[in-house]
Amino acid sequence: MKKLLALGLAATLTAAGLGVLAGCTDAGSDNEGPGEGTVKVGLIALHDSNSTYDKNFIDAMQEACKNKGAELVIKTGIPETNDCYDAAIDLVDQDCDVIFADSFGHEDFVLRAARENPDVQFCHATGTKAHTEGVSNFHNAFASIYEGRYLAGVAAGMKLVEMYEADALKAENFDEDGNIKIGYVGAFPYAEVVSGYTSFYLGARSVVEEETEISVTMEVSYTSSWYDLQAENDTARKLISNGAALISQHADSMGAPNACEAEGVPNVSYNGSTAASCPKTFIISSRINWVPYFEYMIDCVADGEQIATDWTGTLENGAVEVTALGQSAAEGTQAKLDEVKSQLMSGELKVFDCSKFTVNGEHLTSYMADVNYDTAFEKDTEAIKNGVFEESVHRSAPYFDVRIDGITELSS
Repeated sequence: MKKLLALGLAATLTAAGLGVLAGCTDAGSDNEGPGEGTVKVGLIALHDSNSTYDKNFIDAMQEACKNKGAELVIKTGIPETNDCYDAAIDLVDQDCDVIFADSFGHEDFVLRAARENPDVQFCHATGTKAHTEGVSNFHNAFASIYEGRYLAGVAAGMKLVEMYEADALKAENFDEDGNIKIGYVGAFPYAEVVSGYTSFYLGARSVVEEETEISVTMEVSYTSSWYDLQAENDTARKLISNGAALISQHADSMGAPNACEAEGVPNVSYNGSTAASCPKTFIISSRINWVPYFEYMIDCVADGEQIATDWTGTLENGAVEVTALGQSAAEGTQAKLDEVKSQLMSGELKVFDCSKFTVNGEHLTSYMADVNYDTAFEKDTEAIKNGVFEESVHRSAPYFDVRIDGITELSS
């Protein structure tokens, strides 16, 4: 490991970046550097803290670096272009020991930088290539967030049951078969999004079917952007006009929650609570807590140990979380969440138990997933074992891309 710099926490700004962080040293200033032996970390973020997705990474990295006494350089507003490679090289030139990039499209540029700088560790969220590329200083990380989304779906299901039993649903909230309609704002039709909305749907449906004589159907509409305030707001409104009784999302702005608050439609957000800005409609949010991984990453660098090639966070290690419930959550929701979480952690309950869903009316017994990257996106790995689709087992990033019955994609 190359010579380590600086005791304390620092933030370097980019043109699209953050203000100087309270209590931090500007890494580009003339201030006296910290002491010998401290890890220096670089963070490359797609957007800034206005994006709930990037804010989740930024907040976690700040917390982890503070906890570990590491120095931090943050670059925000870095697109999924060669600008990412340039940002990575600049962080290398600033003597960062480990560099983390937070967006899927950053991967090729970070991987290139890793090949060229074998003495620096490079880590990347949601990536797919570390387990096959064989670059010892390049690492992927993600979490079994589908379990968190399932729990969020359970909370949504509790709300739907409450509304149904109170006759609070409108005629347009039911499909032609009498099932409750819900909606989901997705960014892109990628496996990560499909895995997330499917697990959310299965969680919501499990409660409604358990507590009532009907079920749930869901419409998904894509915005073709991870962060587009207007598109997400418009998409949520479209789903509501189609009769959705509740909305969730895998998109990074406040567009969908704001639309729900304006329309009085219950909302399940992602990557953090919207209770303060949407008090009437917020139910719950799921998120990946990146602090455990960042602390692990920093410890590995400090101790000269190898970072896992492909790391998966879980409910058990604290990387998968749901927020505190909003005031609009149904009575009894927390007890139900505690029960289901215990079942997930014990293995009694499997989110993608193939007996719990169908595809074209049939239960899956075999499914070849695209786990190992190639330009043809070849389906290369059997993903079903003992009747369960094994998500985030063969690599950390999601590969569940099955379109199950009960969910309709309006756009892709």
